[in-house]
Amino acid sequence: MAGVEGQVVIVTGAGGGLGREYALFLASVGAKVVVNDLGGGRDGSGAGTAMADEVVAEIRAAGGDAVANYDSVATEEGAAAIVATAVGAYGALHGLVNNAGILRDMSFSKMTTDAWKLLQSVHLDGSYHMSKAVWPHFRAQGFGRIVMATSTSGLFGNFGQANYGAAKAGLVGLTHTLAIEGARDGVQVNAIAPMAATRMTEDVAPSELLDKLPPAFVAPVVTYLLTEECAESGSVFVVGGGQTYRVAQFQNAGVTFPEPPSLREVSARWSEISDLSEVTIGVNPVG
Repeated sequence: MAGVEGQVVIVTGAGGGLGREYALFLASVGAKVVVNDLGGGRDGSGAGTAMADEVVAEIRAAGGDAVANYDSVATEEGAAAIVATAVGAYGALHGLVNNAGILRDMSFSKMTTDAWKLLQSVHLDGSYHMSKAVWPHFRAQGFGRIVMATSTSGLFGNFGQANYGAAKAGLVGLTHTLAIEGARDGVQVNAIAPMAATRMTEDVAPSELLDKLPPAFVAPVVTYLLTEECAESGSVFVVGGGQTYRVAQFQNAGVTFPEPPSLREVSARWSEISDLSEVTIGVNPVG
């Protein structure tokens, strides 16, 4: 089992929390890690080099190999600079963990356009910019692994996180499409919805729950999805607290109307249309 030994992997937002855990674990099993972090606050404000530098120092002190990068994933130029750091330092690139993220929680009635756009720019646009930047490298060498960080808030919703949930749900759609487009070139793309106690979740969930969710449970699963032997692509996994399970969209048998139905006909058969007692995994009918 080759694992990720010798592979070059970028981890965005790796200066703390889950990103730090991913970077440390990857380095401990032989990967060369680009530790990217803008060094700002949980809300996206500020910047600095200390967070990324500290993780790199920790990896090197343990005998691992890592370099720091401080660019923002929210711009095309920043993403290109992060990839340039990897290729410049190691001459290759094999994996990407799109982990960088921020929070601006508020109820939808209080949601501001700035809070909405900022979350999309980091989570959704950032993952787009990074994936776009690594894509030609992966296609050219016939190998690449991308792990997107979605969220249970994106999969199932959560009060006060309309901006965050929408961005994270968008990453699921991006994952599915990139998995399809990357298949012929050996590029695999999956998503994880991590459940872990970090500064991002310290006031989102009760402490008694967070105590059961150390970040160490998530990193091995993320790392497996980056390995050459992993054949999975286009899937979403919830990981945390010792649990790891796949989630997917389902569809029922539904109803087929031989001609455009009346409102009364739709109403009469709504229980059949919405019933989920017997389902199958959903597929794109036009794909």
